[in-house]
Amino acid sequence: MLFNSLPFIFLFLPIVLMGFFIVGRHSSSGAAAWLTLASLFFYGWWNPVYVGLLVLSMVFNYRVGRGIVHARAEGSLSSARKLLVFALATDLALLAYYKYANFFVDNLNATLQTQLSLGEIILPLGISFFTFTQIAFLVDAYQGKVREYSFVHYALFVTYFPHLIAGPILHHAEMMPQFAQREIYRPDAGKMAAGVTLFVLGLTKKVLIADGVGQYVAPVFDTARGGAALTFLESWCGALAYTFQLYFDFSGYSDMAVGLSLLFGVKLPANFHSPYKAVNIIDFWRRWHITLSRFLRDYLYYPLGGNRKGSARRYLNLLITMLLGGLWHGAGWTFLVWGALHGVYLCMNHGWIALRRALGFAPGSSALGQALACCVTFLAVVVGWVIFRADSLATALSIFRGMAGFNGFALPDHWLAKWGVLGSWLATQGVSFSDSRGLVTAGLVYWLLALLLVVWLAPNTQQIMRKAKPVLQSFNERPNDQARQGWCWRPAPWVAVPLAGLALLVVVNLHKKSEFLYFQF
Repeated sequence: MLFNSLPFIFLFLPIVLMGFFIVGRHSSSGAAAWLTLASLFFYGWWNPVYVGLLVLSMVFNYRVGRGIVHARAEGSLSSARKLLVFALATDLALLAYYKYANFFVDNLNATLQTQLSLGEIILPLGISFFTFTQIAFLVDAYQGKVREYSFVHYALFVTYFPHLIAGPILHHAEMMPQFAQREIYRPDAGKMAAGVTLFVLGLTKKVLIADGVGQYVAPVFDTARGGAALTFLESWCGALAYTFQLYFDFSGYSDMAVGLSLLFGVKLPANFHSPYKAVNIIDFWRRWHITLSRFLRDYLYYPLGGNRKGSARRYLNLLITMLLGGLWHGAGWTFLVWGALHGVYLCMNHGWIALRRALGFAPGSSALGQALACCVTFLAVVVGWVIFRADSLATALSIFRGMAGFNGFALPDHWLAKWGVLGSWLATQGVSFSDSRGLVTAGLVYWLLALLLVVWLAPNTQQIMRKAKPVLQSFNERPNDQARQGWCWRPAPWVAVPLAGLALLVVVNLHKKSEFLYFQF
């Protein structure tokens, strides 16, 4: 079931919400159980077969986690460690089978010229998210950080439908205490108003912006895959269209997840915070998929040694972490290369900071310097997204050739007549016009420029909703971010009326529904 579907908005959500508060009047545990069952139904709407897999994974990890806690309480760290290793191996083996088995077999066949086959393996939705969520629980249980053991609350923590399919990756220490608070089982008008607002804004980003600009992405990448040479403008329009499609798709989902959770009185951790405003790659990963970055840092980078064992080891740890982060997104060489590229970016970023310190330069820069740094970071991210989206490295290289201008700088031929005298003058000055194969339109160019201004200059939804405090943590804003926060939302009729109009516009366009891009990861 999709957030941007009529059955979800007009049937599932109202029924679950009313049931949650009706049951919550009499029993908080009953309301938590109701929401857990509703979340399982939400998951099973896609494929009921995999509900059993989710339940088995949840029961297994809960029982092992309790076993680890019990072993620690008895002073048997050896037994606790064995249980942890066994559970981690089981979780990762399950994830590897569904996500990477066919990738491994295909590459083995290509290398050894064999014909091995595992048949079609359907990837369960959200398996990466609920697996990583439970791995964090197991590791924290081993480290003695787990404080709440209610199975009902644990089941809700794992299956909670606002996050189940595409994140954020939850941490038990953030969620379990909230589920134990009786006040969340009573309607809160303020939270519900903020939740509805965030949900509508997120739905707008997805339906009107991400899906709208996304229609220009596939034709460009399919043309490159077919072997045709792309011009400079065609390549950049395709790359930027995907850059903004992914941004507003993921940002929209994140807003909807936070908004839906607020309806139930529960705050989620923030997962998205204007990443294209980042002034370097370190800053980018503090803003993009924040909970995944946190998980990789706490449960992979730090255990590898972090920056505690010298610069060389630090850079190696960064590369390993980002390689595995790339592989987390999907079983393919493009994801591995994308992860490696960001690992190299991070090493260069840390090396540059170390060099500046060694030369005695003060941290920070002028407004012009920050703007330049933001542009360079954005271009580096766009290069990475081309690899991320491409079906193969050959397709990515084809697009890069066009972006570098190796295939020419021709403008669409229909612009020649449209621009009249200006077009004729440009042609006499040597500007080339040719068939753009429908890949570039003036409307797309204007749209991309407008979206670029939005992601760089406009306040994000967390800043607009800052007085409602919709997420668990706040952010350390840079001065230029603070200046852009602008208008602050408050529940009022003059806000509700345009919001209702926006909601109506979105609902009218729901027949164009598409899946969220992060569902495939």
